[in-house]
Amino acid sequence: MSTSDSRGGTDDARLTELGYTSEFRRDMSLWANFSLGFTYLSPVVSTYTLFGLALATGGPPMIWSFLLAGAGQFLVALVYGEIVAQYPLAGGIYPWSRRLWGRRWAWMSGWVYLIALLVTITSVAYGAGPYIALLFGFRPTVEATVLCTIGLIVVATLINYAGTRVLSMAAIIGFSAELIGALIVGFWLLFTHRYHGLGVLFDDFGTAGTGSYLPVFLAAGIIGFYQYYGFEACGDTAEEVPNPGKNVPKAMRRTIYIGGAAASFACLTLLLAVPDYQAVISGADPDPLINVLNSAFGTVGARVVMGVVLISFLSCTISLQAAAGRLAYSYARDEMIIGYKMLRKFSHARHVPPYALLLAGIVPALLAVGSLVSTDALTKIVSFAILGIYLAFQMVVLAALRARMKGWQPTGEFQLGRWGMIVNVGALVYGIGAMVNISWPRTPEPPWYDNYIVLLCGVVVVAVGLVYMFTTHHYGRSDAPAGDAIPAERRPEPGREGRA
Repeated sequence: MSTSDSRGGTDDARLTELGYTSEFRRDMSLWANFSLGFTYLSPVVSTYTLFGLALATGGPPMIWSFLLAGAGQFLVALVYGEIVAQYPLAGGIYPWSRRLWGRRWAWMSGWVYLIALLVTITSVAYGAGPYIALLFGFRPTVEATVLCTIGLIVVATLINYAGTRVLSMAAIIGFSAELIGALIVGFWLLFTHRYHGLGVLFDDFGTAGTGSYLPVFLAAGIIGFYQYYGFEACGDTAEEVPNPGKNVPKAMRRTIYIGGAAASFACLTLLLAVPDYQAVISGADPDPLINVLNSAFGTVGARVVMGVVLISFLSCTISLQAAAGRLAYSYARDEMIIGYKMLRKFSHARHVPPYALLLAGIVPALLAVGSLVSTDALTKIVSFAILGIYLAFQMVVLAALRARMKGWQPTGEFQLGRWGMIVNVGALVYGIGAMVNISWPRTPEPPWYDNYIVLLCGVVVVAVGLVYMFTTHHYGRSDAPAGDAIPAERRPEPGREGRA
């Protein structure tokens, strides 16, 4: 027996111990798994999507939000590393919550994460619209952007249908193109198109007015919060990775290190290449990024850059769909959602759940069509996507903290040891603060429901989930293990924990 076959047998045996028999193939290497997380996190997508908004809101110091969000999300990644090392199951957030807390908490965690993922797919594909327009030379009207969004989603879905090997290849190609492209563009801007020194990173250029800069910085910080998630996708595909207890936590950490550094570098070089900050802040220059690229590379060169940028948007959409498809499949495998008989079907020819992936294509496309009714759809879509992802993240972080307090001792190949509790608390404090900042109303001029749109969307998603959960009792159908991270003597009685 070869080493790889032996390793695969060990991994499958571990999965059997956890109560599952995987239908996936372990074709995803450590670098492919990292590339999946990197392209989901996508430094180019996050920076290019929100650069103009963040600069107009907070001036150049908005770049420090990358450091703040990166530090906070690194704590979350460490907590996740411990969990996935012990529970290397497809779907990530849902099965982790199930083992750490129980059925009901897991159901709601999975529901929030699934909705947020589907919205995030829309936000990424929608954000590609202006760059597709620039590349092909047509006006980026709202209608054209929606059509481009749907087209990108269709292409991503077809690539996902091709299977784990093609997904791995697409992730590695996307990672390579994005990183090399970001470095080439960044160094070109630094050496040929730099208008400012590093001192501008400490000058708000009047964005705070006569008041404190902190509220302005937190508002502009949406660019940093949008940047640092994606590492959890490494765990969503844990059943497709050899030795996941060791490799997935490592891939998560690499995603934060390399993705965060690339995003900060891309943002820095763009900032120093903007000739007139006041024009951006006043609204006279509504699209500083496009203008910088056109000025630095010329019309033809800018289109070449946009081609690389579109690879980043496409690979990010592919990775998001992969995560959403695995989550829907994991949900359906445990009979936790309507349509589970179809969603849990598996293509053994391609080793993917086809109907779960189809769900991750159809719903985002419908959301894109629905954006036609909003004048600032991108900002609203992105804001709710961030809130939903962060809420799902923190439900796992809270579940881990609760489990620790009830006696959970991580037993996987990655452990934080005595630092576990401190890191867990720090991750929870950061996450709660981030969610408050993301949902804080900052536009009193529009109607109240528009001002509170992000928070309202979050409340609606949770409320609908609660009604669905307690009406259907899907959370109690499966006999898959739940709450077993907690020592047996400290677990709630089965009837109280959530069996229907």
